[in-house]
Amino acid sequence: MGNSRVTSARIMQLGTGFWGSKTLLSAIEIGLFTELAKGPLDSQTLGERLRLHPRSARDFFDALVALGMLKRTGVRYANTPETARFLDRTKPSYVGGILEMCNARLYRFWGSLTEALRTGKSQNEAKTGEDFFGTLYADPHRLETFLKAMTGISIGSAQIIAKKFPWKKYQTFTDVGCAQGGVAVEIALAHKHLTGDGMDLPIVQPIFEAYAKARGVAKRLRFQRGDFFKDSLPKRDVIIMGHILHDWNLEEKLMLLRKAYEALPAGGAVIVHEALIDDARRQNAFGLLMSLNMLIETHGGFDFTGADCRKWMKGVGFKRTTVERLAGPDGMVVGFK
Repeated sequence: MGNSRVTSARIMQLGTGFWGSKTLLSAIEIGLFTELAKGPLDSQTLGERLRLHPRSARDFFDALVALGMLKRTGVRYANTPETARFLDRTKPSYVGGILEMCNARLYRFWGSLTEALRTGKSQNEAKTGEDFFGTLYADPHRLETFLKAMTGISIGSAQIIAKKFPWKKYQTFTDVGCAQGGVAVEIALAHKHLTGDGMDLPIVQPIFEAYAKARGVAKRLRFQRGDFFKDSLPKRDVIIMGHILHDWNLEEKLMLLRKAYEALPAGGAVIVHEALIDDARRQNAFGLLMSLNMLIETHGGFDFTGADCRKWMKGVGFKRTTVERLAGPDGMVVGFK
């Protein structure tokens, strides 16, 4: 009697979750939300504009309604407030870049998760002898899409970092592995007294500089060419590492934190922001799944808790550390020298 109310609904919902996920990813791929940003459309017109076969177009649109990604009034479909803001390619708030990458690459690679769990080996391009980052950085268009995607997933957290960290005490900063410059730009916009660098590989420079110029902070943000494995980090008051440490194994993580410590003055700070796993390792499913994604994508990367990162920081010499939540699943760990 005690188990009579237990059902399999949650199991089935999670087990078939990839159906809904792929429906959303395909909608982004074909530009559905960007098309609807021009105005509501009926099923036939929308299907024709997107070059869809009539057999399943209506089911596809109505599935997106049921999933909360579209709304329908009468026979006409429209974006929801969320999809209008975040999935219209013409808006600077577009976060679909990372989801385009999930669709083009990760969806099929995650099909080999069982093999990854058994072997401990990545399942991406590396299986065929390619290097993910090498391949990515070799294709300028693909690289720009990836860097824009990184801005999309970082911008919410960047705005909170700009508010929560005591920037008034500092004058200079470097964002290590800066990508398009999403984090550096938000901090510079919020604090007119700061000057900063974005450090990344040379191919990133024109993309970073164009974005800084477009956002009106090019005079206070400059690009620093460098490879953080081979080169010392610039000597600045604050060093930022966002979505960087989780790409690497423990030895490499400690090496990067040590480089940050050496580059900082007394009183300087390092900011690490990631999808931090909660210390009890029970609640931040996204952070834990991101760690599995690092298994799929990298040779030794893994995500970590705030407590893990604080311990590593103290191990390389940082005296005081703090942890704060940011947007969504993200958090930041700050170490003060």
